[in-house]
Amino acid sequence: MHPISNVEFMLLQMIAECHQASGYDIKKLVDQRGYREWANIGTTSIYVGLRKLSDKGWIASEESDEKSGKGPMPTRFVLTEAGMTKLKDEILDCLSSTRERDNRFDLGLAAMPLIGNGMAMAALRKRLDFLREASTGLKQKFESQGGVHLPLNVRALFLHPISLMESEQAFVASLINELSKETREDDHHH
Repeated sequence: MHPISNVEFMLLQMIAECHQASGYDIKKLVDQRGYREWANIGTTSIYVGLRKLSDKGWIASEESDEKSGKGPMPTRFVLTEAGMTKLKDEILDCLSSTRERDNRFDLGLAAMPLIGNGMAMAALRKRLDFLREASTGLKQKFESQGGVHLPLNVRALFLHPISLMESEQAFVASLINELSKETREDDHHH
């Protein structure tokens, strides 16, 4: 089981989405989508990430025959079967059980089209359960430590994550709702 970094996760998604992509293509996409701001991804980490994915056997490079002007063609990467499997597992995993403050979840959201609505909804329902359990556990801990009688600074440390989890649950519920609407509309079109 190789763990996979946020950068590698994002790279697998982008290559899957483009079917094949060069380092330069990916750099452009990162800029367009603002990943640099919230996922902390710079140019060097893109190239390092591509090398690591190659080493793990999740992407393969395809040398292109066409020449662009004088220089050699840029290397284009494609996902291997193992890479596609890893990517889908990772999307399902982060949609269903990342913590409420983890930007890995956002990377999973960006990749929903790669797994399809049905699987995405199933993963998000799991996430709702996961968040409910986590917030219930936290509330119990808060009560057992003294709850409202705790000094404000201590209370805040409980109340902040609890409020984040509650708004996250509302967000996930509305997302499931949207996905099921889309799915129903698709059924009507076919």
